[in-house]
Amino acid sequence: MSFPVSRSLFGRRGFQQLSRRSFSISRRALADHVRIIEVGPRDGLQNEKKSIPVETKIELVNRLARTGLRTIEAGSFVAPKWVPQMAASDKVLSSVLNNPPSSPAPVTYQWLLPNSKGLDNYFKVMNTSASAPDGYPTPPPSPQNDDGPALNTSSQDPNAMPASTSGVDSMSKSRGQGSGQKHEVSIFMSATETFSKTNTNCTIQESLDRFRPLMAESKKAGYPVRAYISVALGCPFEGADVDPHRVADIAASLMEMGADELSVADTTGMGTAPATKKLLRTLKEAGIRSEDIAMHFHDTFGQALINTMVSLDHGIRAFDSAVGQLGGCPYSPGATGNVATEDLVYTLHSLGADTGVDLEEVSRIGDWITNEIGKANLSSAGKATLARLKLEGRL
Repeated sequence: MSFPVSRSLFGRRGFQQLSRRSFSISRRALADHVRIIEVGPRDGLQNEKKSIPVETKIELVNRLARTGLRTIEAGSFVAPKWVPQMAASDKVLSSVLNNPPSSPAPVTYQWLLPNSKGLDNYFKVMNTSASAPDGYPTPPPSPQNDDGPALNTSSQDPNAMPASTSGVDSMSKSRGQGSGQKHEVSIFMSATETFSKTNTNCTIQESLDRFRPLMAESKKAGYPVRAYISVALGCPFEGADVDPHRVADIAASLMEMGADELSVADTTGMGTAPATKKLLRTLKEAGIRSEDIAMHFHDTFGQALINTMVSLDHGIRAFDSAVGQLGGCPYSPGATGNVATEDLVYTLHSLGADTGVDLEEVSRIGDWITNEIGKANLSSAGKATLARLKLEGRL
């Protein structure tokens, strides 16, 4: 049975463009390559109530590095009292530096820094690691404006707190460490005032003011900065109709402050295809280039892959995801995790895009980590891939 595609969803022209898309003939550089940012080790695990051993976290990062993923969000330097699950991020970073994970290509590791104390702790590990580059200067003390608890992009705790080259280009220039690995830092903003005040205990403008010196110090030390804009397509307090112009204003401010990449997040999974399309058009009209944007979708209402298709049609070539569909949003009843890496890879490969990611390997990892933490594996493509591997006697 077939169903007509509503013109209100894509419009006739937009749908025709999607159906004709070829990722290999665009004039844009790397137009056939889609970069996947694996956020499972940080965004995927931070909401888990059961304590996860640091050895498991390190093993997860090590396994992911072997799959062909080029970017992995590995941890967050937050106060343990606010996000206990991230308390061992310093140990994860030390492991990555001192015992570099084997990988088929250089991997960039990202670390969320919620405030100046987090920045200082991050610098401390980088400076004391045996793998720190020779002559690496000791960064000056970060600005002391650390009022309030640490924030997080999945809204775990109600109190938790470029314009340069393109995101892809600038991120590729991040300060390298041993074995060709690179490291970047991330910060976090909210797209609505209510969510910002609830989740970070400050207004949007206050949050921008707090992060300005942190971003400057990070870039001065050689680390590109990724900036999250959460609840960009739906807020648990203000509803699904988040003003796209407000998101664009925040994005422009972050780029002016020196952000190298923006992760525009549908934290609650409320986003729809029309809303995603409107948001991306508004960002473009505000001067934000598609090369500087990564989209971050949750699959609460089953719209993550549909919104991915819309984003692809608007030139987006970077997406966040988590193996096994890890993650979630406590403030959104029934919210599920990030779009599964396995599902995203399968969809992109079916379109002829190149991700460099081994679907079979990420499927094995998604099954392993969900078993380790006692959660169901919610990746459809992952489970189907494992069933095939079992039938073939390769599991």
